[in-house]
Amino acid sequence: MDQLLVTTDWLQEHLADDNLRIVDIRGHVIAASEPLPHYFSHRADYIQSHIPGAVFVDWVHEITDPADPRHAQIAPPERYAAVMSRLGIGPDTHVIAYDDADSMFAARLWWSLNYYGHTRVSVLDGGWKKWTAEGRPVTDSVPEILPAPFVPRPNPAIYRTGEQVAHALGDNQALIDVRTPDEFTGRSSRAARRGHIPTAVNIGRGKLVASDGTMPDADTLKVLFAPAISLDTPADDVVFYCNGGVSASYGLLAWRMAGNTGGAVYDGSWKDWGNADDVINRPVIGPDAQSDAR
Repeated sequence: MDQLLVTTDWLQEHLADDNLRIVDIRGHVIAASEPLPHYFSHRADYIQSHIPGAVFVDWVHEITDPADPRHAQIAPPERYAAVMSRLGIGPDTHVIAYDDADSMFAARLWWSLNYYGHTRVSVLDGGWKKWTAEGRPVTDSVPEILPAPFVPRPNPAIYRTGEQVAHALGDNQALIDVRTPDEFTGRSSRAARRGHIPTAVNIGRGKLVASDGTMPDADTLKVLFAPAISLDTPADDVVFYCNGGVSASYGLLAWRMAGNTGGAVYDGSWKDWGNADDVINRPVIGPDAQSDAR
């Protein structure tokens, strides 16, 4: 299995490794009930202080598609490759991603790199909060990075579109919604419609984070995932979604940390499903279900 997580001890011991690229992807998201904008990156915090050798990625603008109205969708290959090349991420680079949001954005970078064929990527368990709480070294020095060749090779096995999810609704597909319970039930929404995709099980991302911001152990994760998975569900048909694919990426990371293979992210997530005009093929369970039946 790939090295999905690294500890703060491990990273401090390997800070000087030649083939290591530490990526700071700090940011935050505000509640769906708040006015727009909802998404923010923490570049100013990076400039002030970061892990030695780290470079910064703006999760809101740099690894997303500016032409997509859902905003958080993964950047097209050329755009994504240009960012990774600028960061000096080549085929042999071991990327370590960290954030200050319980690894939500770090997991998004992990998933997006895997989607574009770069599997040498790990998430710093506990992230910036654990690193600084332990008094480990920080700096305000921004490293000079030589560009490296990054060739995007999309891996469709870990990516789902709304059409694919809709087509598989009557099959053994397992949908795991990692949004908040309020969003799952429809009390709040980041889309025009409220509720959740039929057959989905809600395992809010908060349940997949330990009290200290690290990832729970594999046994705990297995127990959490058990209600969502039937014995006849193929591993490749376990699909995670959230609002725009970010928390869903963390869900997939947790799925893999539980010892599972396969799994995919519905990148459009609720912003795609909940804003779709085709309510017959994109039904919802929740307050807007009755209107969908018209």
